[in-house]
Amino acid sequence: MPEVLSDLIGLIYDCVVEPDRWPDTIGEICRQIGCVQGVIMDIDLIHSAHRFLSTWGIGADWTSRYLEHGEEVTATYRAFSEAPRHPIDEPLLLSRHVPDPAMLASRIYNEWVRPQHLCDFIQNIVLRAPGRLGVFAASRHEGAGILTDREIATLRLLAPHIRRAVTIGDILDRKKLEAHALAATLDNLAAGIAVIAEDNKVLYANAAADRMLAAGDPVRAASGRLSARDPVARAELSRAVALARDNEAGIGATGIGVALRGAGGEPAIAHVLPLARGDVRTRLMPQATAALFISQAEALRAPDTKALAQSFGLTPMEARVLARLAIGNTLAEAARALAIAETTAKTHLGNIFAKTGVARQADLIALVHRLAPPLRQNGGRSARGQAAAFPQDPS
Repeated sequence: MPEVLSDLIGLIYDCVVEPDRWPDTIGEICRQIGCVQGVIMDIDLIHSAHRFLSTWGIGADWTSRYLEHGEEVTATYRAFSEAPRHPIDEPLLLSRHVPDPAMLASRIYNEWVRPQHLCDFIQNIVLRAPGRLGVFAASRHEGAGILTDREIATLRLLAPHIRRAVTIGDILDRKKLEAHALAATLDNLAAGIAVIAEDNKVLYANAAADRMLAAGDPVRAASGRLSARDPVARAELSRAVALARDNEAGIGATGIGVALRGAGGEPAIAHVLPLARGDVRTRLMPQATAALFISQAEALRAPDTKALAQSFGLTPMEARVLARLAIGNTLAEAARALAIAETTAKTHLGNIFAKTGVARQADLIALVHRLAPPLRQNGGRSARGQAAAFPQDPS
């Protein structure tokens, strides 16, 4: 891997610790792929709201104009979220994946793309959550021509690192992490966060991680060393931590969205952030190798679909399929989680459509969020308020 890309990957991970570094880092990514604009945005698929988290090269006027087309653009992303799964971390291009007639007829093309003399776009989905998508996108000026295989290969290499940084940044709610206030910042988060050193030795655990370690569920500490209960997850986390120590540029997708299981089968997801390189991240704890972010129990913040299922006369399996879709699973993921064939899941989905009177998955999820209340945590707080703390990663 060229040294410049290794350095760029380090800059991407630095943005987790200091989110205000994102604009300059997006600029560096854009320069590597010959693009003139770049953005990380959060798309609300239910309400068609777009939020620009960080931008580079896009003026305030063009940002405002883009937001005027939110409904049109969201429809495209809704269709993408319902389509057969595009390979994770594989870039999507305007010039290769959008039909010319559809592009040329769109308002955003004629009112936003053409006036800026842009000729191509490349993007990656970097976050999936219930009703939300996080997207990294960059645009190419017509003077440079459409994107080539070289630029695609570069972004394909960078994509898992951007995805990891955006996902963990979402858990942290884009808070700046400083060594002197680290404990106070992290103790307020619902996610468990453990900073570990060589051989998975725990250097620090926030309040949520302390509770997990004390219970030994879904992670535990033996002789001060962290490990997962599940042997498959344990092996992947160990591999990710070793790569974080020795070769963060080569970590790729390892350690993103590692599926953990609690003693009672409760789901949890873990993400590993490299900390052993760079001036920014090593300030937190100089001896640290990585940080482990653990988000538990997706059911705690999922909409309560039981009453909804009863109202529409759903069968028990249809209700279970609906519950999986409501927490952000694709149909294929729901089928795997429920140990049924995808064709069977499609049949159940068709029955759900017929009973609820909707014809698209996005409309079904919108219906769920309108009619079903969120489940509540033990303390009585609505778990919906913590949606940003539990991104549902597809990997």
